[in-house]
Amino acid sequence: MLKQAVGLGAGLAAAHLLGGEASAAPRIRSGTFTTDDGVALNYLEAGRGEPLLLLPGWSQSAAMYRAQILAFARHYHVFVLDWRGHGESEKVDHGYRMARFSRDLYEFLRGMRLKHVTALGHSMGCGVLYSYWDNYGGQHLDRLILVDVGPAMTIWPDWSAEEAVEAGALFTPQALYDTAAALRGPDGLATTQGLVASLFSPGYPADLLALVIEENLKLPREYAAKLLVDQAAQDWRDVIPRIDVPTLVVGGEVSIFSPISQQWVADHIPGAELIIFSAEEGGSHFMWLENPEKFNEDVLDFLC
Repeated sequence: MLKQAVGLGAGLAAAHLLGGEASAAPRIRSGTFTTDDGVALNYLEAGRGEPLLLLPGWSQSAAMYRAQILAFARHYHVFVLDWRGHGESEKVDHGYRMARFSRDLYEFLRGMRLKHVTALGHSMGCGVLYSYWDNYGGQHLDRLILVDVGPAMTIWPDWSAEEAVEAGALFTPQALYDTAAALRGPDGLATTQGLVASLFSPGYPADLLALVIEENLKLPREYAAKLLVDQAAQDWRDVIPRIDVPTLVVGGEVSIFSPISQQWVADHIPGAELIIFSAEEGGSHFMWLENPEKFNEDVLDFLC
């Protein structure tokens, strides 16, 4: 089921602060796609031509990609999907796991009749693409842009220090569940604020950071906690070497995910290109918000 809607959608009410003027062309439209288990997913689209799909990370919304939409829609037909529970999508009580998100992506591509797609995933968006590749063999995907996530986020007790760095691991098992418990507990707001702030460079403007946190909180914290555990428990190191389409890997010098982990990803995808944003270039986990001009230019250079 597909419902087209005209306008920017509620999630873009304050999003002009995240990049571009509200009156800037091309025009952004919103729509709703319904999955086979009855969940209404919000998406944004703009432009014409070959499809370029942007996939947000954990607890992020499509509205945060306004600067990318405006830049890329001058050359491509851009889509940005709000995952279930995220942004303006329906807040259901089930399906907060990578396997279901990859199913939602598969249904969206088929339902929208999108083929020969370039997919850009940020953080958890990469994890969904890895799950998609594992389950559907890369159907409908011609190129990938993988933005800043480690191939395995949780440390196994028998790993060496080198293996943990290459995997981009952030959590011990105990720390993962402690973080999830804090997210869904009485201090969920403060935990979210601290977690999101840690993903940006210290000088990122406070008003823009507040908008990012506001968008993150559109995913109810109970569901955010479940999804974090499922996302961070995955180990994609057996999937990544099976990717066989042109791929760009993007990381940041001062991201929570070490540049070494992004080098590992690029080294294990045949022919992949790697770009690392320096600290001076806004090379945090959210380099695409801190330095949208460079990020957009790098992506377009790869696609041309």
